[in-house]
Amino acid sequence: MTLVLLVRHGLTATTGGVLTGWTPGIPLDDRGRGQAAALAARLAPMRFDAIISSPLERCRQTAEAIAGSDGPKVRQDDRLGECHYGDWTGKPLKRLAKEPLWRVVQAHPSAMRFPGPGGESMLDMQHRAVSAVRDWNAALGPDAVYLVCSHGDVIKSVLADSLGMHLDMLQRIQIDPCSVSVVRYTPLRPFVLRLNDTGGAVDSLARPAAKRPGARAGGDSDGAVGGGAGDPAPMLGAGGAAPSGTGR
Repeated sequence: MTLVLLVRHGLTATTGGVLTGWTPGIPLDDRGRGQAAALAARLAPMRFDAIISSPLERCRQTAEAIAGSDGPKVRQDDRLGECHYGDWTGKPLKRLAKEPLWRVVQAHPSAMRFPGPGGESMLDMQHRAVSAVRDWNAALGPDAVYLVCSHGDVIKSVLADSLGMHLDMLQRIQIDPCSVSVVRYTPLRPFVLRLNDTGGAVDSLARPAAKRPGARAGGDSDGAVGGGAGDPAPMLGAGGAAPSGTGR
């Protein structure tokens, strides 16, 4: 089996308010750096064969915090970068929620192509992200344990594939900042072991020693395009998944 930990980057100054997309120079803010440090401490029992990151700064910072001085060198893969939101990039989510295409993103994302030059379809985003994970699975081998640091919509699309869900079910998944989702890939099918975990211990995920050498912009029922800033409600027990939203 290949075990993949999917980590969303920590908070930035724009998370949950603006659809940042591929805008350069958006680092983690103080909250995000604190989240990344806490996640690094929580993942300390893990020994990763590789840490792969989106090229965007907020993901690289999160991945490097997890790698620390003892972990593997962080590698980048453009295919795990954020969705290309086209003309929606940099726009406030409250304004975008009034756009006619917002309902398409919510109810029929498989038909959505973001408007303007460079706008990407959500199907193309899913295809490149899933292909990247599958390629890393093959390159690292069936006994590998590795981590991918990416973005909410990207992670949600990979999880939808792993769950055998149509992409139109994307908005039923919530991925909060610095959450961990875990997929075990086998020759027959993937198994989703954890989803949107923001507080659980990871001891059960460590390889046996013998094997080692914020509020919705369009309403409560809408997925937070770009991912949102996380749910302020307390977790339902250590290691449980937060109540379900999408990923910036």
